[in-house]
Order: sequence, then C-alpha cells, then structure tokens
Amino acid sequence: MDDAAPPLDGRAIIEQRWSTALFLHWRIEPAAIADRLPPGTRPDLFDGSAWVGLIPFVLGDFRFLPLPPVPVVGSFVEINVRTYAVDGHGRRGVVFLTLEAEHLLPVLGARTLFGLPYRWARAGLRVDERAIAYRSRRHGPGPRPRTRIRVAPGASPVDTDLSRFLTARWGFYQSHLGRTIWAANEHEPWPLVDGELIALDDELLGDSGFPDLAARPPDSVLAMPSQHPGFLTRFGAPVRI
Repeated sequence: MDDAAPPLDGRAIIEQRWSTALFLHWRIEPAAIADRLPPGTRPDLFDGSAWVGLIPFVLGDFRFLPLPPVPVVGSFVEINVRTYAVDGHGRRGVVFLTLEAEHLLPVLGARTLFGLPYRWARAGLRVDERAIAYRSRRHGPGPRPRTRIRVAPGASPVDTDLSRFLTARWGFYQSHLGRTIWAANEHEPWPLVDGELIALDDELLGDSGFPDLAARPPDSVLAMPSQHPGFLTRFGAPVRI
C-alpha cells in the first residue's frame, strides 16, 4: 500500500493531532468479520487474513476548521478496536468497532456527525523510560469493559508491506442514518518502530465480538517513538458510497 495520503476532495472540516500511538493486531478469518462491516464494503485482507487492531493514542488540538482548537477539550486518550475494509472503488479504510475516549464532548460530537461508536471512558497514559502504558474503563450503566496495555517501543524503524497495510489508512467507513459513509483523512506517514508487548489485560476485544484474541499474543506490535511530537490529521466531509 502507498504510505502517502491522497489529497482530500474538497476542504477539510476537522483537524486533530495524534501522538504516542501503539498498534496491536491479530489475524482473524475473514468470515469472522464480514457480516460486521457496513454495506458496500468487504474485508480487506493481507496474506489471506482479516485483521483486528487494538490501538491506543493521544488526541489533541481538536478543532472544527477554520475555527481554533476547542478550548475545553485539550488532549485526551482514545483507545479503539478496529478492522479494515475495502469498497467497490478500491478505497481501503478503517471500520471502528468501538472507540473509548475520556472526553465527553468529542464523544457526543463524533456520534452525532459520523455515527461512530464512541464510548465515554475513564482513561489514562503513563510513559516511563522503558514502556508506554494505557488504561481505560468505560463509564455508565451496563457492561463496563476495561483494558490495560503496556508496550516497550524498540529502536528499529519498521516500514513493511504489513505495517503499511495496518496503518496507511486514509479514511473510515461507518453505517450512519441508514447509509454507508466514507470519511477521508490525510496526514504524514506513521513513524513506526517495533514494539514488545509487556502486559495486556483487555476486555474491549471481547466486548467487540472477539473474546479469544486477548488470550493469545498479537501477530503484530508496532509503536510510535515515545518522544515523537505527533502529527496533524485532517478529515474531509463524509460522503455516501
């Protein structure tokens, strides 16, 4: 896959900064995810497998363009479970199964604008000399799945066909108001290094329909270098496919 984002069609409507990301991925059978995808899309495969990811990162500088950053939002932790799909036009994007976020305003805004399955959660991040550690627990009544993730970023840069397949994604699909939408994004290529999973205690994968994944090691562990400042990401207006 090309690791350079194509330019957006039309103007960007949302901008945000992404940093301190970890990427944990597991292979799954395509049939295990096919009926979970929005209509008009199908599983995107690598080496014959579909993939499910558990991705925590820090989101900051959130703003609706051309306005300045929303002052009450600041930076906050997001942890998403996602898979990958392709449509009839060959666009290869993300399908989110859940997005846990610790700030309520973006949660409500994203659910309203895009229909994204955001959940409000208590979440946090700790970075030390050895590792990056994330945690979250969902608010509210009913099930309150949690996760704890601890990864040691390595020193070796990673740029492979698989790493580009998992991270060079220039939009997402979502079922919203009875239709399937595509929202494109653009940002610089992910700066990636290898990672070592130190600890994982996760219920988000099971809550998303994959109860067995957290019991086995991920098939891929990648990380942003811990000192990287992050990069700006811009989203275009959603379009119907």
